[in-house]
Amino acid sequence: MIVRGVRGATTVLENTKEEIVKHTAELLERIINENNIDTENIASIIFTTTSDVYNEFPAVAAREILSLNSVPLLNMQEIDNPNGLSKCIRILIHWNTNLKQNEIKHVYLNEATILRTDLK
Repeated sequence: MIVRGVRGATTVLENTKEEIVKHTAELLERIINENNIDTENIASIIFTTTSDVYNEFPAVAAREILSLNSVPLLNMQEIDNPNGLSKCIRILIHWNTNLKQNEIKHVYLNEATILRTDLK
């Protein structure tokens, strides 16, 4: 196995703890399920948010909802680009896998689907 990365993004309607945790958990579950990721093989997860999403750390969803307590998690803020998508949460999961790059299924939900129109 080698380390690969899988990306995903979603948006929230409001900057609330409930919205952030709910939509982050939904995105994590979809990425994990669509790529058949064994959580024991996850090396790390990086979460980023736009500057208008700050009332909770997205990593809380990984710990509290998915119980990923042994996985290194990092929260960061995206570059504040005036042309960027607002209220957006992005995820990068590094995990050990035998999948080839072209077999990895990146997941974009809600308004974030505009970020990767090539994946439809």
